Amino acid sequence: MTRIVEWDRKELGLYRDEVLDVYAAAMEVPPSSARTRRPIISSHLERNGLRAIAATDDDGQLVGIAYGYVGERGQWWHDQVRRALSAEVANRWLDGAFEVCELHVRPSLQRTGLGRALLDRLLDGPPAPTAILTTPDRETRARAFYRGGGWVDLVRDLVFPGDPRAFAVLGKDLHA
Repeated sequence: MTRIVEWDRKELGLYRDEVLDVYAAAMEVPPSSARTRRPIISSHLERNGLRAIAATDDDGQLVGIAYGYVGERGQWWHDQVRRALSAEVANRWLDGAFEVCELHVRPSLQRTGLGRALLDRLLDGPPAPTAILTTPDRETRARAFYRGGGWVDLVRDLVFPGDPRAFAVLGKDLHA
């Protein structure tokens, strides 16, 4: 049986390597590659409005994770996304938005509803009018998953410095 719990900053920091192992499995990349993202998680630990939701199996192994925070100007990802949006769209969707940083489920538990449960719990409570995230800008299971959850495209074909892939920025109104 899968158990879903909220983690505080300390727990997210303590289990960051396990979080990256779930990321590696879900994204089909080597764990060593995923571990290079350790400093990114560390930098997120002090962000305003940080929320983390974890799923563990009967043995206590981490099988899913969702986390994010309320983004602000001056943060790299936030500023990259803001530059890609019109001023009107940025003001509507980014000001005070909850930024979903990671949502990953081990492949053996994908398509079971666990990802939806993690995301719904993550978004149930942040003091934010909207939520935003990025996902690769192509038709994937993730894109279908987000669309099915009421997420809408805000911008497409966004390329971040240092990453040749195109991303879509998606938004969700949390008060709708």
